[in-house]
Amino acid sequence: MNLLAIDVGNTRLKWALYDGAHPQAALLAHGAEFLENIDRLSEGAWAELPVPDRMIGCIVAGDAVRRRVQEQMELWDVAPQWVVAEQAEAGLINGYDHPSRLGADRWVAMVGARQRMLAKGEVRPLVVVMVGTAVTVEAIDQHGKFLGGFILPGHGIMLRALESGTAGLHVPTGEVRMFPTNTSDALTSGGTFAIAGACERMVQHLRRHTGMEPMCVMTGGAGWKMAPSMSIQFELVDNLIFDGLLTLASLRFA
Repeated sequence: MNLLAIDVGNTRLKWALYDGAHPQAALLAHGAEFLENIDRLSEGAWAELPVPDRMIGCIVAGDAVRRRVQEQMELWDVAPQWVVAEQAEAGLINGYDHPSRLGADRWVAMVGARQRMLAKGEVRPLVVVMVGTAVTVEAIDQHGKFLGGFILPGHGIMLRALESGTAGLHVPTGEVRMFPTNTSDALTSGGTFAIAGACERMVQHLRRHTGMEPMCVMTGGAGWKMAPSMSIQFELVDNLIFDGLLTLASLRFA
């Protein structure tokens, strides 16, 4: 059974075709498109794909984008199944005040991170960080309960906010420096260390709450930019959303 997994973020749509609906499935094809280009998928990247039997996806980009994606899927006779956060699923308990209001991408990423940890034979608290257009920093205790998380702007939003709110501040992207001595480096370093500080604070909170040392996982398109600036050890995972989607598919399509 071929499975099409789709992750629609704020900027890009990422997709992957697998030969099964389980975490050990082999990857057959994958790709990504900026949201403005998704109307080309059925005549482009998806035109020659083997026909998927099932589809599972998560989306944060809104209903209009969802409809555009589903229009591209009309070349196949497959019903889309979009993930929404549940009260409990795949051994993860949702501690959000209103569980269904938790972003699907956050829920799926946490499912993926916890399954990766359990597959290694470890049972520890988890901090899960996604670095993209926005940054999310999630805390999961050793029993699999999602305790809560931070949301903060990504690098691009921070820079645009400063440019729009500060007279004359239009500078190119700089480098991360311990002691920046020009405005470009100051902006880049400030944004990077703001995100790093939020991650490190959540690790401290979770360590204090559980009395255990958390495992830390980072993902997202800009995760590689953050990794060198972290003072605590994080595992950098490219496709954590797809790990979570495969886990959920193994339960929903069993």
